[in-house]
Amino acid sequence: MEPGLTSFAAIVLAGGQATRLGGADKATIEVRGRSLLEHALDTVIDAAEVVVVGQQVPTERPVTFVVEDPQYGGPVAGLLTGRDSLLREFPWLAVIAVDMPFVSAATIRRMHEAAVGHDGAVLVDPGLRRQLAFIVDSARLAEVEPDREGRYGHPVSTLLDKLDLVAVPALGREHRDIDSWKDLRDLGDEEEA
Repeated sequence: MEPGLTSFAAIVLAGGQATRLGGADKATIEVRGRSLLEHALDTVIDAAEVVVVGQQVPTERPVTFVVEDPQYGGPVAGLLTGRDSLLREFPWLAVIAVDMPFVSAATIRRMHEAAVGHDGAVLVDPGLRRQLAFIVDSARLAEVEPDREGRYGHPVSTLLDKLDLVAVPALGREHRDIDSWKDLRDLGDEEEA
């Protein structure tokens, strides 16, 4: 980690139902010869601790696997379950969806640097839509989180809209995710072009 950046933990959200992928386990889908989970773990290589919210699969890096409470409860439930599963507290949390293979450790560093003086930073696509890749101040997240019953089925925007987040423009394909088999095919076509 670069000087001046404080220690952070990472939460990889990999517990969705992937309905547009026919229920396939996104974490195990391969892009460029590696699973999406391997790409995500490379992205958070600078994190002091990593929690993967999803079904356990073999990894080369030591991580904690948990299933969100309630299971398939959506990204808010996943994020907060992941945070609650950390072994210790960290001033910052990096959160990334498992299906974003072009987000890198450099992306996380850019967001982390941009977050200084704010509640966090979020990756935005060329249309300025927020992506499921962000850094958030742990204390501020705790202030805006819903109670246990309010975690189910809500988009992450219900939390992020309450925070002062800096928009960090995606470089190249950083904002691309894989929600369908067509998305995966399109990525393959781009690689071949």
